[in-house]
Amino acid sequence: MTSSFPLLSRVTSPAEVRALDRAHLRQLSVELRQFILESVSRTGGHLSSNLGTVELTVALHAVFNTPDDRLVWDVGHQTYAHKILTGRREAMRGLRQKGGISGFPRREESPYDTFGTAHSSTSISAALGMALAAQRKGESRRVVAIIGDGALTGGMAFEALNNAGVHPEADLLIVLNDNDMSISPPVGALNRHLTGLLSGGLFTAARSTAKQVLSAAPPLLGLARRLEEYAKGLVAPSPLFEELGVKYFGPIDGHDLDALIPTLHNLREMHGPVLLHVVTKKGQGYKLAEADPVAYHGPGKFDPAVGLAPSRPGKPPTFTQVFGQWLCDMAQADARVVGITPAMREGSGLVEFAERFPQRYFDVGIAEQHAVTFAAGLACEGMKPVLAIYSTFLQRGYDQVIHDVAIQNLPVLFAVDRAGVVGADGATHTGAFDIPFLRCVPNLGVLVPADENECRQLLTTGLRQSGPVAVRYPRGSGAGVAVERGLTELPWGKSQPRRASAAMPGRRIAILAFGPVLYAALQVAEEFDASVLNMRFVKPLDAVALLTAARSHDALVTVEEGAVMGGAGSACLEVLQAAGVQIPVLNLGLPDAWLEHGDPAQITADVGLDAAGIASAIRARFSALLAPGLKRAANE
Repeated sequence: MTSSFPLLSRVTSPAEVRALDRAHLRQLSVELRQFILESVSRTGGHLSSNLGTVELTVALHAVFNTPDDRLVWDVGHQTYAHKILTGRREAMRGLRQKGGISGFPRREESPYDTFGTAHSSTSISAALGMALAAQRKGESRRVVAIIGDGALTGGMAFEALNNAGVHPEADLLIVLNDNDMSISPPVGALNRHLTGLLSGGLFTAARSTAKQVLSAAPPLLGLARRLEEYAKGLVAPSPLFEELGVKYFGPIDGHDLDALIPTLHNLREMHGPVLLHVVTKKGQGYKLAEADPVAYHGPGKFDPAVGLAPSRPGKPPTFTQVFGQWLCDMAQADARVVGITPAMREGSGLVEFAERFPQRYFDVGIAEQHAVTFAAGLACEGMKPVLAIYSTFLQRGYDQVIHDVAIQNLPVLFAVDRAGVVGADGATHTGAFDIPFLRCVPNLGVLVPADENECRQLLTTGLRQSGPVAVRYPRGSGAGVAVERGLTELPWGKSQPRRASAAMPGRRIAILAFGPVLYAALQVAEEFDASVLNMRFVKPLDAVALLTAARSHDALVTVEEGAVMGGAGSACLEVLQAAGVQIPVLNLGLPDAWLEHGDPAQITADVGLDAAGIASAIRARFSALLAPGLKRAANE
C-alpha cells in the first residue's frame, strides 16, 4: 500500500499538506483519488461525490489553518478525502462498519469534523453561527461552508444566505460545489483569470477606494456599481447572491489547483460573507463513475478494474422496487395519481414512473417541507399525490404533515421508505421515529406491512382512503413473499391472526408484530407455542383483536422496528389501560439510543430484534410463566 501511494502515505495531517508545493499537491491529489477508489471498492460507500471533491479538499486544507479555521461540509458524504488527510487514512478500512469510522463528519470522531452532518442544506446556517461566535469572542478565524448545488435547493440554505447577508461582520466563505454543469476550456480559463482578478487585493482595494471617492456623488456611485455588476455578470450568475449581501466569485474549475489555491488565498483575506462558485465533476478520474455517477453514488464492494456487477437474476425485489412497480400500476389505473420525490428518484424507486408518466412525476429538489405542502396543494384539487420519502427525511417536513395535510384531512399518501434499521449510514439515517411522531397526529393513518406483497396491498389500501395515510417499509428485501400484481385492498384497521397458541392456561403468550419483524416473531412463537398477530395497522389500531388477545392469554409481547418510546407498543398499552385490562406486557423495539453504523443484520441482533433477541427477552421477562413449558419441551 505504501509503495502505491508514496506521498499520501507520508501525509498524516493538514499541516503536512500545507508544507507541500503546488507540484506535490497535484501528485497528492492523484494518489488520494486512487486511494479513495481502491478503499471504497473494498468497503462500499459513497464514491462519485468523493472522487469529485479531491482537489477542492486538498486546496482547502492547503490554504486554511484547519482545524482552527473551520470547515463545515454539507451532507458530508463527500468527505472521504477530508478524513484521509486528517489522520484517518488507515481507519478507512473500517468505513461505515461496526466499530469503524462514519461515512459522514462526526464531532466526536475528529477535531477536524467541526460539525456533524448527513442531512443536506445545514452547512451555511452552522458556519454562520460559528463565524459570528468567533467574532463575538474576538477570535481571528475563518469559517468555510462547502455546499453542493443540490443541497442549495433546500430552503434552509436560502434562509441562511438571507441571514448571512445582514451580518457583514461574519467572516464566512461559502464554497458552492457545482457538479451539475461543465465549463468549456476557454470559458474556464477566462473565469480563472477574471476570478483571480476580482478576488485579488488590487481589485478589492480599488473597489473600496472608488466607493469612498464616489460616495460624495451618489449618481456616479450607482453607475459604478451597475458597471461592476455588469462586468461580473458577463461570466457569473452573481446578482442573486449579491442582492442577498453575499459577495460572489466564480465559477472556476474545481479540479484545477492552480485556480483554486490562489483564489482561496485571496478570499481568505476578505471580510464578510463571500461565495466562491466552483465546478466539479462527479466521479472525476474514474471513467465508469464519470459515465454513470448515479450508479456509483453509493456502491457496495466491487472490482475497480471491472466495475459494478450486474444484479443477479431471480433476486427477490426490495420493498422500494415493490413500491415503484405498484406506483406505475396504480398510475395506469387512476389518472389522478401523481408521484413526488425530494431529489431521491433512484433511491425511492421512481425511475420507471418518471419515464412512463413524466407529466405526473415531480422532483422538487432537496426540499422536504415544500414536498409535503406541494402534495397538499395537489390533493386540494382532486389529485391523488404519493410522496415517496425516507423516514429520516420526513422528519424535516413534520410541521407541514401536521399543519398542511392532517389538519385539512387531505388524501396524501406518504410512502415512507428506509423505516427502521438502515445499516451503514448510521444514526443520521435510521428510520426510528416515524411511528411515534406520526401516530399522535389526528386524521393520519399509519400502516406497517410485514412483507413485499402486503406492502403492495397496504399501499393500495392507503391511497384509497379519504384522508392522509403513511405506509412505512424498510430498506432492502423482505421475506421473499411472492407479489401479486392486482391492486387489492385490505380491511381497514384489521389485523391478521398468523398463529394460535395451544398452550395450557397460565402459559399462553401472544406476540403482536408490527411490520417485517413478524417473521422473526413466527420463529420465536414455535419455541414458546405463542399466538402471533400480524397487526398491519398502528393507527387505527385493531383494538378488538388486541383486547381479545389480552383476555385469552397470560402475557403480551409487542415487537416493532421503530422507537419503543411512544411507538406501536405504547399504543397497545394505551388501549389496554383505557379498557381497564391488566396483563403483563413486554414492549420490544429500538432503544432510546443512537444506532451506530454497521451491517443491518448485526445491528438488528445487537438491539435484540432478531429471533434470538426476541426469544431471549421473552425468557428473561416471563421466566416464571414459561418454566413448566420449557421443562416439558426439554424432556420431549
